[in-house]
Parts: sequence; structure tokens; C-alpha cells
Amino acid sequence: MGFPIRLVGSGLTTCSGRVEIYHNNIWGTVCGNSWDLNDAQVVCRQFNCWTALEAPQNAHFGAGTGEIWLDEVTCSGNESFLTECQRSGFGVHDCDHSKDASVICSEGVTPNIRLAGSGLTQCSGRVEIYHNNIWGTVCDDRWDLNAAEVVCRQLNCGPALEAPQNAFFGEGTGEIWLDDVICSGSEDFLTDCPNSGFGNHNCDHSEDASVICSGEIYSWSFTRCQIL
Repeated sequence: MGFPIRLVGSGLTTCSGRVEIYHNNIWGTVCGNSWDLNDAQVVCRQFNCWTALEAPQNAHFGAGTGEIWLDEVTCSGNESFLTECQRSGFGVHDCDHSKDASVICSEGVTPNIRLAGSGLTQCSGRVEIYHNNIWGTVCDDRWDLNAAEVVCRQLNCGPALEAPQNAFFGEGTGEIWLDDVICSGSEDFLTDCPNSGFGNHNCDHSEDASVICSGEIYSWSFTRCQIL
């Protein structure tokens, strides 16, 4: 089983940042010694962030503080969790935070959904859908906890806690892609739920739908998160 993981640092999106591991109730970094694209691929997979594009070293997203939990991480790229890779023991390293390891994954948590807005964590925010090469929002007509459950599952964010309406995390802009979304809660993707059809709605952005999920089990959030 993996340990909780998060991405943090300056200039990040949900799918890029300094890699940190939660161990002994403390967040700590990973040393960049031996850090490569195979290691980054495992992290990107934990975040459902598609493919690893880069594996920056030398505190590319800023130096962390406190513990350095892992060093000499050597992954094949097929592991489910970073802590399954060959590595030094927790806290065994010859690094300082100038060597903190990072990842840059291909953009987006899933192919067609993200969370956005003010005051969010990785697992809460305004729901946005990618369609016709444009991000757009979801109207809150008939929005409920079942719909939020599907979004939370799609984002690997654990069970849904709330399904806020009325632009709880701020109003979006541009397209409103979905309305009258009616989920059973068991669907794999939000777009599998019955809905009004892309672009068919009677809403404005004051009705943008949001979710608050319980938080990822094997990956966690930074305070500013995507999603974008």
C-alpha cells in the first residue's frame, strides 16, 4: 500500500510540482539523486495525471523544508506507488533541500474534468468539463451528492462529502457545457450520467456546480490546486 503523496511548490498545476511524501505524520521531500522519468511516471500515475513529461531535480519548484524522506529512488515505471520502488529507507539520505525532486506530468487530472475556483484543495472546487477544446462549467440544476460522487471517483478523491451549488467556489467563465445532470452515483465518468446534452442549458454562471470530496487516499493536495 502506498503512502500519501502530494505535489507542492511555486508555479504549479495539479500535475506538476515538488514531490512530497507523508510519513510519521510529517510531510517530507524526495531527494533528486537517481531521480528520472520512470520515477516521475509512477508519481503521475498516482495522481491520474497521464504521462510524465519531465523529472526535474534540484528543487525546480522550490526547496522544501523539514524532513527528506526518500533518496536513491529507482522505479521501473510500472509500480502503483512511489514507495513500492527501490529506495533508501525512510529518512536515510545524503541530500539537502536544494536537490528536492519534482515531476511535470501531461496536463489534466483526467482527460475531460477538472476542479477550479477560489479557496480550493485538490479535491474540492468548481466542476469543469473539457469539450471541443474548451473548458466549461456544469449547471447545478438537479446537481446532488450522487453527481458529486462520480466526480470525486473520477478524480481519485475519495467519497463525496458535499455537492455545493450556486457557484460556491466562484463563477466560471465561457461555456456552460452540462445541465440537468442526473447520476446514480455508480457511473465511471460524469459524462456517462444522463444530461441535457453539451451546451444545452438554461443557466448562468451563478449556478455553477461544485464538489467537496473527502480527499485522495494515496495522493493528496497542495493548497492551491487545479486545477488551474
